[in-house]
Amino acid sequence: MEGGTLLGRLTWQLGEVVDTWAETPQTKSIVLSLPNWTGHRPGQHVDIRLTAEDGYQVERSYSIASPPEEAPRVTLTVERIDDGEVSPYLTEELRVGDRLELRGPIGGYFVWEAQMGGPLLLIAGGSGIVPLMAMLRHRAAAASTVPTRLLYSSRSFEDIIYRDELDQLMKSSTMLEVAQTLTRTQPPDWAGYTRRIDHQMLREVTWAAEQRPLTFICGPTPFVETTAASLVALGYQPGYIKTERFGPTGAV
Repeated sequence: MEGGTLLGRLTWQLGEVVDTWAETPQTKSIVLSLPNWTGHRPGQHVDIRLTAEDGYQVERSYSIASPPEEAPRVTLTVERIDDGEVSPYLTEELRVGDRLELRGPIGGYFVWEAQMGGPLLLIAGGSGIVPLMAMLRHRAAAASTVPTRLLYSSRSFEDIIYRDELDQLMKSSTMLEVAQTLTRTQPPDWAGYTRRIDHQMLREVTWAAEQRPLTFICGPTPFVETTAASLVALGYQPGYIKTERFGPTGAV
């Protein structure tokens, strides 16, 4: 990808786990110290490789949740997939002091940096919030006032990743708006949307197409494709819409 890191030039390195915490019942954030880290751009990801005692290896890609300003520490937020080979270990067994084999950063297409300007439109489904959170954290660290809107779809209140931090960012950041929808269950005092993201919701939340916002959509494939198609129907130029698709993690 143009502007991206070529995978063939990357080497595996060991990162030490220096902190972990639960974001939701299904997700966990993991902070790694990487002395040889060369930096990253918000929206990039890394490969994690686990090796069993018998030599069997498995690799998975995970988006970086932390901004470049926190290097050489890198935060990953991992959603547990119950029948997965990697995520159950990362979310349930990994401890501070353990080491992980990692290579990256990878990707140069799905990235946003403050100097790119805006308006900035971020749309996330479920754990698709992770690379977008790296952008929001970078925006805050850079004291950017780029007009930014986030539309975030979760299944329930308990499933909202970064819930408290998003509230704090919205209160403390200039020109940042956050709209959320809960598609399955909602608390009695919920004031947000209560359905999946649709054409009408996008019409209400997003900017007019004439403002040409830089748009980033991340989540399960059906979610991403439906959302991008709705934005094009609203007049958005496809060239301003960048998408990243995750594997199936349930309807959002």
